[in-house]
Amino acid sequence: MYSSFEIEILFENKDFLVINKPSGISIHGDGKSDQYTVADWVLERYPEIDGIGEDVVYNNVVVKRPGIVHRLDKDTTGCLIIAKRTESYECLKKQFQNHSVKKIYHAVVYGSIKADTFIVNESIGRSTSGVRKWATGKNARGVLREAKTKFSVLARYGVVDEKGSTEIGTYSYLECIPETGRTHQLRVHLRSFGHAIVADSLYAAHRETAFSFERQALHATSISFVDILGETITIQASFPEDFKIARLAFGL
Repeated sequence: MYSSFEIEILFENKDFLVINKPSGISIHGDGKSDQYTVADWVLERYPEIDGIGEDVVYNNVVVKRPGIVHRLDKDTTGCLIIAKRTESYECLKKQFQNHSVKKIYHAVVYGSIKADTFIVNESIGRSTSGVRKWATGKNARGVLREAKTKFSVLARYGVVDEKGSTEIGTYSYLECIPETGRTHQLRVHLRSFGHAIVADSLYAAHRETAFSFERQALHATSISFVDILGETITIQASFPEDFKIARLAFGL
């Protein structure tokens, strides 16, 4: 299968592979679409990983997830770990289950957040307003799962009118540290806090975009985990072009 995606390898040894996932590519298939995925890339480049991990069934189709133990949304960029052996897969799986893997994301959101640091501790469930959405509080249905995220404001940006007196557009640049790993956790928590991620087509539909973002402004900047020998590995992913433009605007 042909791929137009260039995937940067950030770290590799006999047990693990960490890539810098680009925007626009899903981690694995859904049983319906034949779009190229990270799983396809893994199988092409590392056929020996086939069978490592746990495949799933979607729409009566077996979907391969070679070495994949966690996910990033299709339009989220940054660090993604892939296990290369069964032993390393089980090692990673246990760490994700007990939330000991440390992930740091950067995000650009709508509005100027006054607090320098804040925590959103809101359980997440399926949204009452759409099958693809997740939500908190009264907007959630079904089983609710505990979710907690720590946020820090790294910079603020404001656009004022021609007279220089009234702000007509404000944004905040955040560091986000999820303590749990729920689907859409950062996107849902920030929306519930009143500061949705810029250009998020699902949770901020029809809002203006900014800083050249054509996809949700969310990037997994770093990830830390423990290898089979007990050594901590920390990997950082460089910023894509849209984040570079935003960081310049914010003075970062």
